[in-house]
Amino acid sequence: MGALLQDLRYGVRLLVKDGGFTAVAMLSLALGIGATTAVFSMVNAVLLQPLPYKEPDRLVSITGNKQEMNIREMTASLPDLEDWRNQSRLFEDFASYYGWIVNLTGDGEPERIQGARISANLFS
Repeated sequence: MGALLQDLRYGVRLLVKDGGFTAVAMLSLALGIGATTAVFSMVNAVLLQPLPYKEPDRLVSITGNKQEMNIREMTASLPDLEDWRNQSRLFEDFASYYGWIVNLTGDGEPERIQGARISANLFS
């Protein structure tokens, strides 16, 4: 235990003696800890937390296809969604989600971003 205390005192003396090195070391530690915290926060919010639905294991995705047009995956139209909602006895509710790429304009250069059109009841 005495050797550990002696090593700590020696380390503190060196840090006090060389202020430039101490500043660079502290800045490196602060940036590293900050970046790690930011990445963990994103991973935690996106991957580790459950979906924001009451029972996420009961969600299903329905897509259509048109073999005569060689379309394997096709989104449903709003009238189809309404028909399914009115005629279904199997599902409690239907919500729609349509992902797309949009151009975001405003001040500066336009930027292409991924967005989505959703029905009002998607998150309820």
